[in-house]
Amino acid sequence: MSRAVLSIGSNLGDRAAHLRSVTEAFAPHLVAVSSVYTTPPWGPVPQEDYLNAIVLVDDPDAGPWEWLRRGQELEQAAGRVREVRWGARTLDVDVVWCGERRDGSVRAVHSTDPALILPHPQAHRRAFVLVPWLEVEPDAVLEVDGVPRPVRELLSELDSGERDGVRRTDLPLRPAASEREHS
Repeated sequence: MSRAVLSIGSNLGDRAAHLRSVTEAFAPHLVAVSSVYTTPPWGPVPQEDYLNAIVLVDDPDAGPWEWLRRGQELEQAAGRVREVRWGARTLDVDVVWCGERRDGSVRAVHSTDPALILPHPQAHRRAFVLVPWLEVEPDAVLEVDGVPRPVRELLSELDSGERDGVRRTDLPLRPAASEREHS
């Protein structure tokens, strides 16, 4: 069993529709969906602003690699092309954190495999991940350099310009109850 924090983003095409495709695909496993935020691009490549959100999912049959596989399938379905690092994309689905239930508690999964590093090695530096994550999980903790840290604390340490660039929108992402019941 695993629970995962997925960061989703899009800055090409119908950005909102690309993000909704994730919540629709994961509807049976949704625990929480953040608001949608508009954010400036992160990295050195000039491009349009992103729409970003956080999706919390839980599935007794999925582990970290399954979340990665499912996310990459959704990226491919959205026409994602991986040509330029930090470049524009129709859809980006990152596994930020994953936990497994053991002995009645959820413990963070760690991976150093270059294809899936967990927890995500840059999440603590990205307000576009931390702000929506706090919205849906106010007591979230992220391990940074082997030390568990409250996400709220990590966010407060970022440059104010980075935090202020993350602006909430009114775009809905969560599937309607009737859609979830029929999935």
